[in-house]
Amino acid sequence: MLRTAARPVPGVAKMYRVALTAGLATALAGCSLGSSSISSGFTDPNTTSSLASPAPSASFSPSVPSVGLGGEPSTPRSNVKVAALDKAPSGTFEKAAPGVLSDRDYSRTSLNAEMARDLINAYRKKHGLKPLKLNPELTEAAKSHSRDLAKWDRISHYGSDGSNPWDRVKRAGYRARLTAENVGTGQVNFNEVLKGWEESPGHNKNLLTPDAEHMGIALVQDPKTEFKSFWTLVIGSPM
Repeated sequence: MLRTAARPVPGVAKMYRVALTAGLATALAGCSLGSSSISSGFTDPNTTSSLASPAPSASFSPSVPSVGLGGEPSTPRSNVKVAALDKAPSGTFEKAAPGVLSDRDYSRTSLNAEMARDLINAYRKKHGLKPLKLNPELTEAAKSHSRDLAKWDRISHYGSDGSNPWDRVKRAGYRARLTAENVGTGQVNFNEVLKGWEESPGHNKNLLTPDAEHMGIALVQDPKTEFKSFWTLVIGSPM
C-alpha cells in the first residue's frame, strides 16, 4: 500500500501540494500539483480510488493496478535497476523557482528521529490509533529517497531510476503488507513539515493509517539546491 500527494491527475496513485503564501509557497512543496505545496503522500488503501474523480490521496498496491496521478506509479515493478540517467517519468516531479527560499534560515535545520516519532505518535494517539515504531529498513528507504530528491533538487514520489515507494521499501528489505510515503521540501524544521502534512488531506490520511506499525524518517539538506531541505516519511506494516 502506498500513498502519495501530488497535483491531482487521474489515477490511483497521486501527488498533492500544500499551498502556502507567495514566494515561500512554491518552495515548500510536497506532491500536489494544483497548488503550491508542502509535502507529498503516497499509500495503498484496501480499495482503489476512482479514476474519474481524483481523491486527495491516491492508492497503490502490489495487487491492484493503478493509473498515474501527476506521475505516480501505475503498476508495481520488481527488479528495478538504478539507472545512470534520469528515469523518472516526465510530469511526475516539481522543481522550485530560483531563489524562492533564499531568505529562509536553515542553519538549525535538523532531524531527531525519536522526537519525530513521538510527535507523530502523539498525533495518532489523539485519533485513537496505536503508536509507530522506528524501523531500520523503512528508515533506509526514506534516506535513499531524500538523497535522490536532493541530488535532482525536486519533489516527487518517483526516484530518478523510475522507482516508486513500494519499490524502495522492497529494496530496503522490508516485506510490506502496507506502506505509505509522505514527502516535503523546503521546511525549516520537523514541526513545520508535520503541520503541513496534518493540514493536507492526503498526507494526513497517511499519518493516520490505522494498520501501520512501523515508520522510517529522513532529512537531507543541501544549501546549493533551491529546495534546501528534503524530508521523507515512510510508514508500513509487515507481512
